[in-house]
Amino acid sequence: MGQGVVAGQLRFAGVSRLCRLTKGSPVRLDNVSSIDALDVRLIELLTTEPRIGVLEASRRLQVARGTVQARLDRLVASRVIRSFAPTLDPAALGYAVTAFVNLEIRQGARSRVTDHLAAIPEVLEVHTITGQGDLMCRLVARDNDDLQRVIDVLVADDDVLRTATVVALACVIAHRTLPLARAGS
Repeated sequence: MGQGVVAGQLRFAGVSRLCRLTKGSPVRLDNVSSIDALDVRLIELLTTEPRIGVLEASRRLQVARGTVQARLDRLVASRVIRSFAPTLDPAALGYAVTAFVNLEIRQGARSRVTDHLAAIPEVLEVHTITGQGDLMCRLVARDNDDLQRVIDVLVADDDVLRTATVVALACVIAHRTLPLARAGS
């Protein structure tokens, strides 16, 4: 795992989910790493200023550089922090339409369908779900005609039996996880 600071940016690879805190003490949930108030402050700082270096983070948090580095290493190793990669805006890349597609698939075909979906660049996320359908996809398209093209590619797999598509009109709360870290602190 790469570590260090390069041109004010942290170099780290991958990490998972934040656990909930109770007031004053860390909580451990299903082998998820516990985080404390300093971890939350560090996560907030990295969220608001993702290009901040370890030395500047230590100055702002008023703790030793080694403490910040050790905390980052632990948060990355425990998969609390999944990525330091930039967050891309599909609309800024020309994909103005967001849709959610519920897929019903042939029994036993999840792996094959997942491979098919992974090959479609416009498919941003796929989740297995309960209830009506088997998979829920979030996808993007350039416009409504392009959305039809993407759906046609999606259903070209014979293991996809039925779909239901919902087009998002506006995003009123974007993907977020920071409130989970702040909860209870």
